[in-house]
Amino acid sequence: MAQSAAQSNGMIIRDFLSVADLLEQPSLARIYTYLYLEGDGTVAELMDTLDLAQGTAYSYVNRLTEAGVLTVTSDSPPKQYRAVDIQLTVSGADDRTYTISPALIAAVARRTTDETIDSYIDRRGIHGLAVALTYTISRDRGETTHRLIASDLDLSPPEAEAILQALRPVAHEFVPIEDWGASVADVVDAEEFE
Repeated sequence: MAQSAAQSNGMIIRDFLSVADLLEQPSLARIYTYLYLEGDGTVAELMDTLDLAQGTAYSYVNRLTEAGVLTVTSDSPPKQYRAVDIQLTVSGADDRTYTISPALIAAVARRTTDETIDSYIDRRGIHGLAVALTYTISRDRGETTHRLIASDLDLSPPEAEAILQALRPVAHEFVPIEDWGASVADVVDAEEFE
């Protein structure tokens, strides 16, 4: 049976609101990212690996499951959970299109442990972080330089380099460098000649 436009719009809004929690709360983003990268996991594994209290871990996993970004993969004790692949594209006020992806959620998860990312989100918002993450991938692919990125983002070259370096580990977790067509040495050598 076909969905009506209202049903379809309702699902889009629900999906966006589910993802909004991940983007606003780094602790939820950490759980999502861990399960996305590791595959199935239990609450006990989350408690051990992410150093979460039992009540907090269960509360967060329940919230993420109810939001539809985690699924239960095994009902037999202990329950296993898996992160859902998220690819949500939104348009910003600046006419740019942003993709909310597991990589962006992983970048948000680092907010509590990386001062550069935290400060950047405070100044530029999540949409700014999404753009910086896209540029990080482009730069490591050898498609652009940090100076061009700085100009486009209206940042000084050192500010641009700082956020690109902070986001580089996230980019490499989600897009293997071997697949980019340029090695780290190629990118570093190219920047020395700028």
